[in-house]
Amino acid sequence: GAELPWDPAKIVVGKLITVQPHPNADRLVLAEVEYGGPETEVVVTGAPSLLDMRGQDDLHLKVAFAMEGARLYDGHAEGQRVIKLKKTKIRGVPSRAMVCSEKELGLSDEQVDIIYLPDDAPVGMPLADYVGDAVLEFDIKGPFGHLESVFGVAREAAALFDVELKRDAIEVLKQRPAELTPTPDFLTLEIPDPDLCPRYTAFLIRGVRVGPSPFWMQQRLLRVGMRPINNIVDTTNYVMLELGQPLHAFDYHVLRAKPVLSDAEGPGEAQPAIIVRRAKPGEQMRTLDGELRTFDGEMLLITDGGGPVAVAGVMGGLDSEVTEATTDILLESANFNFLNIRRTSRLLGLTSEASQRFGRRVDPELTVKAAARAAHLMAELGGGTVAPVAGDMYPGQQPQRALELDPAYAARILGIEPPPAEMARILSSLEFQVSENKDGIFNVTVPSHRLDVTRPIDLVEEIGRIWGYDRFPTTLMQDELPPQRANPRLEGAERVRDILIGCGLDEIITYSMVDIEDEGSLWPQGAPSGPDDYLRVRNPLSAERAYLRQALLPSSLHTVRENLRFLDRVATFEIGAVYLPVEGQTLPDEPRRLVIVMTGPRETQSWLAGQDRIAVDFYDLKGVAETLLAGLGLEGTFEPGEHPALHPGRCAQLNVGGDVVGVMGELHPVVRESFDLPEQPVCALEFDLDKLLAAWGAPRMMVPLSIHPPVYEDLALVVDEDTPAERVRELITQTGRALVRSVALFDVYRGDQVGAGKKSLAYRLTYQADDRTLTDREVGKLRSKIVRRLERELGATLRSQ
Repeated sequence: GAELPWDPAKIVVGKLITVQPHPNADRLVLAEVEYGGPETEVVVTGAPSLLDMRGQDDLHLKVAFAMEGARLYDGHAEGQRVIKLKKTKIRGVPSRAMVCSEKELGLSDEQVDIIYLPDDAPVGMPLADYVGDAVLEFDIKGPFGHLESVFGVAREAAALFDVELKRDAIEVLKQRPAELTPTPDFLTLEIPDPDLCPRYTAFLIRGVRVGPSPFWMQQRLLRVGMRPINNIVDTTNYVMLELGQPLHAFDYHVLRAKPVLSDAEGPGEAQPAIIVRRAKPGEQMRTLDGELRTFDGEMLLITDGGGPVAVAGVMGGLDSEVTEATTDILLESANFNFLNIRRTSRLLGLTSEASQRFGRRVDPELTVKAAARAAHLMAELGGGTVAPVAGDMYPGQQPQRALELDPAYAARILGIEPPPAEMARILSSLEFQVSENKDGIFNVTVPSHRLDVTRPIDLVEEIGRIWGYDRFPTTLMQDELPPQRANPRLEGAERVRDILIGCGLDEIITYSMVDIEDEGSLWPQGAPSGPDDYLRVRNPLSAERAYLRQALLPSSLHTVRENLRFLDRVATFEIGAVYLPVEGQTLPDEPRRLVIVMTGPRETQSWLAGQDRIAVDFYDLKGVAETLLAGLGLEGTFEPGEHPALHPGRCAQLNVGGDVVGVMGELHPVVRESFDLPEQPVCALEFDLDKLLAAWGAPRMMVPLSIHPPVYEDLALVVDEDTPAERVRELITQTGRALVRSVALFDVYRGDQVGAGKKSLAYRLTYQADDRTLTDREVGKLRSKIVRRLERELGATLRSQ
C-alpha cells in the first residue's frame, strides 16, 4: 500500500450522494457522503470534478473518504507533509471530513482531483482492505524475456502447481478477431532493415477520449513503481506488465505521410507512414524525457514520412506523444533485435522498461496478441473503436523449433528416473507440444516464447526444475576424492607476501612496460645497453610504456618518491616478472623478482619515538631478509657484494644453498638523485624469487626437537677489522657441529679497548644435545676448541673486558 498507513477506522470507501453550491464561495461545494455511519456527512471541498456537479442529486459515486483524526498528506504543500484532519469551518460552513485525492493518500506526487472508486466498492469498507494487494518481487536472472510479465510468471506457477492457466488477456483475438495485413488502408508500413525488426504490428483506435485511467489501473501501476499518465499511455504500460510485450502509442494525426507525386497535381496527400530503419549518422530527435538525442548509423529508429518519431525499443519521440487533444491512436507492437536494443540503450545512456525487456528477448508471436489486448482496453477506457484491419509485417518469421528427447537420456543426466509419462506432462504444462514415436523418443515442438530452449539438454533442465530439485535424493560420494595438486609457484609467492606484510611492508604493483632510460638510471655511469637489448611493445600507449622491463627497482623507486610526498616513512615490496631476451628465441625468459625498498624513520611518529628518530639503514633491511628466510625455513649467508646501483661498502649478497639469490644494500647517492629522492638513506633489495622458492620447495630433513635443556653462552672475540662476522659464525658452527644449535651476533664494538685496526664481535651461542643434558665440563671443552680454531685461522682472541 501507500507509505503512509491508512487508518482502517478513519479512511474508508464512501458514497457521494449530492453536491450542492457553497453559500459563501463560488469555488467550493458541499458534498454529502454516506460512509457507513448512522448519518451522512457534509464535506466542504473544491475538487474540480465536483464543481461541475453542483446541484446534482442521487449521484452514487464511490470515493475515498477520510474522517476527523485521519493522518493524510497535505495536498496543497510541496513534498509530502503529513497533517491530521481536524474539525474546522470553511467560509462559514463546518467540515470535519474530506474526500481524498491521490496525493493526500500518498499515491501520487501531484494534486489533480479526488479518487473515484469502482461502482462495486462496498461503502464503509476500510480503504486499505479494499485497495490492498500483495506485491511480489521476482529477481529474474538471465535472458528470460518470457518471465518479464505477470502472465509469464503465472504460466510458470501453473506448471509448478499443475493448475489451469487463465488465458483471457492473451486470447482477445478469439473473441474480437482482426484482419492482419502488411498493407492496411490507414498506414504505409515499411521495414528496410528486417534483421533489426523481425515484426511490426500496428492497430488503429479511433475516437478515444484521453483522460485519467481508472483507479484500479493506476493503483496497479503505482505498486510496480510506474507513474500513471493517462488512460492511453497507462494501458500500454499495463499490458506490457501483464503480457511482457512493450507497446507504444502515437498520436495518429501527428504522423506524416511519405511525399508522393500525383499524375496531375504534383505533390499529393497519402496516408501516414511508419518506416523502421537504421538511423542516418548524426540524425537527431527529442525523446519523451525532453532530451535531444543524436544517433549513429547502427541505431534503429521508428520514422514517419518526415523523420524520426521513436527510438525503436527504447523510448518514443516528444513530437508524436499522446496528449489530451489526441483522438486517434496508432498502437505499435513490434519485435526488435535484442543486441541492437542493448547497444542503443547503452550508447544513449537511456534505459526504459521497454529496453530492459527487449534486451532480454521478446517472443515475436506476442506482438499481435498484446496489441489486440491493449487496443480493446483503450477503446473500453477511452470510448473509441478498434479498426477491424490491423497492420502486420513479419519479415523475420521463423519455423517452430523441433527437438528430440530420449527419456533415458534425461534420466541419466538428472540422476533420477521420473516416468516418461511424467516427463511428457511436465513439458506439456510448460506449453511444449510433445508426441512419442514408436521407439519411445519424444518429438518436442518448442513454444515461440521459449527462445532460450535450443537443445535437448535444455528440455532436461525444464523437467528437472519442475520435477523439483528438492525431490532429488541426497547421495553421498562413494569414490575417493582426487588428490589436491598444489601449485608451488603460486603458493610460494603468497607465502612471501604474507611474511613481508607481517613485517609491515606494503605491496605495490607497477607497470611491466617502462622507459628504458629509467633502468639506465640505475647505473651511475649510464645505461649498460641500448634499446636493441629490450623487447619493444609494437603499439605502445606512450613513450614511457614502450619497452618490457628488465628490472623492478626503477618502478619501485618512482612509487616510493610519489608516496614520500604524503608520508615520511615508506616500506614497499613488489613481486613481478622481468623480461630477458633470449638469443634465437621469439619469446623472452620471464623470471620473477622480489624487490623491497625502505626509507624514512625507523619508527612511526609517536610520543615514544621522540623527536630525533633514527633512519632505516642496511641492518633494518637485513632484518627483513632474515625474517623472510626464517619464514621460508631457509638458511642463508650474507657476504659483501657489489652492484652499480648500491653504495660501495654498504652492499651484500645473499647465498642460499650455494646459489646467489640476490643483492641488497643502500642506494648509491647518484642513483638516489637521478630518481629525485630526498637526501636520506634509501635501502633496496632485489632477489631472484624463483631461485629462492626453489630452495624453499626442496625436500628437507625434519628432526624432532630435543627434550633436554639448552645452555646459553656469550662469546666476545677480538678480530681484525677486515674479518667478516659471517666467517666467524661459520667457523663456530663448523667446530661445534651438532652441539652448537645457533650462533647469533648481538654486538659489534670498535674503540680504544680493542685497539686500532681491531673490532670486537659478541655472539650468543646455544648448546644443546639430543640425547642428554650437557654438563659444564662438556660446554667448556667445546668452547676451548672453538676459540683455538678461531685463533689459529683468524687470529682471534677472547676479549678480556
